Amino acid sequence: MASIDIQHSSTLSTRKSRDKRAHTAPPLEPFSPALEREMAPLYERVKTVVTPMEWMQYAPLIKQINTLKKERNAVILAHNYMTPEIFHCVGDIRGDSLQLAKEAARADGDVIVQAGVHFMAETSKLMNPDKTVLIPDMKAGCSLAASITAEDVRALRKAYPGVPIVTYVNTSAAVKAECDICCTSSNAVQVVESLGVDRVLLIPDEFLAKYVQTKTDVEIIAWKGRCEVHERFTAEELNGYRKSDPGVRIIAHPECPPDVIDMADFTGSTSAMINWVKTERPDKVLLVTECSMSSNVSAEVPDVQFVRPCNLCPHMKRISLENIRDALLYLEHEVTIDPSVAAAARRSVERMVNLTN
Repeated sequence: MASIDIQHSSTLSTRKSRDKRAHTAPPLEPFSPALEREMAPLYERVKTVVTPMEWMQYAPLIKQINTLKKERNAVILAHNYMTPEIFHCVGDIRGDSLQLAKEAARADGDVIVQAGVHFMAETSKLMNPDKTVLIPDMKAGCSLAASITAEDVRALRKAYPGVPIVTYVNTSAAVKAECDICCTSSNAVQVVESLGVDRVLLIPDEFLAKYVQTKTDVEIIAWKGRCEVHERFTAEELNGYRKSDPGVRIIAHPECPPDVIDMADFTGSTSAMINWVKTERPDKVLLVTECSMSSNVSAEVPDVQFVRPCNLCPHMKRISLENIRDALLYLEHEVTIDPSVAAAARRSVERMVNLTN
């Protein structure tokens, strides 16, 4: 199976990092009244979700990162599941996987740092083959991406000859290379219907496939992959929130189980969920998705009260200010893709991006 060897890449990157780290990192500037004044505009963005005590720790790192970005001519892509100090204070391009895929293709700069998980960094590399793409932690994976391999896709081709295969972007480059087109949760229905066929395979998220089936007459064949964050939500849990506060509005991500989606007032991608909150301005809302997104949205709409059933993605949370700084400082954890899979994988992503553009 042709695929990126994450362990091998990480080993090489670590070896290179040791050489680069022979040069001592510049010390962080102490938090002082002068630094506090300088960083005040950034703190204004997150003051409702980051305490003053936390800010004293974050501010020197944020300043160092933003300085390094200029020195490296770098751009940081920050997914909606990043913590607020990353998302609002060092992220240059912020959004869901579709937005980041589109912006990756247009990203300025010589270096791209992916504040997200590994498949996202691979997508950025596919769209920017001549740029250096870094991920702060090579172990930032994804349960969905791990649920299917290129070999599995080839087996599906044999089992369902002639049936187009749509892959969620939450997959490796090797899987994307075996598929016809990519999709995200925000455009899955559009992508499926664009193929003009009666039947498609939609991999790997079982619950996303079931949700899309409710929105189209095209027959959807699903895989058994699941997001380890979204699958933990239950209808019983949400019913408890409704009973304790009948006025709460519940909005869910389509990676959630069907009975959870049935209880929601709205279902959509992370960007659609954010737009819904900003437009509807409910008094109280519960976002049925990764916990950090509530903090990120809350920072922008402080008049909305958020109920937080806090399921954190352990992979997203491997990304920190410290390892973003180190990635920029030492140019470590570079993401590379086997040339034998890159071209085909790029076609699958570009086909989606061109369609949604």
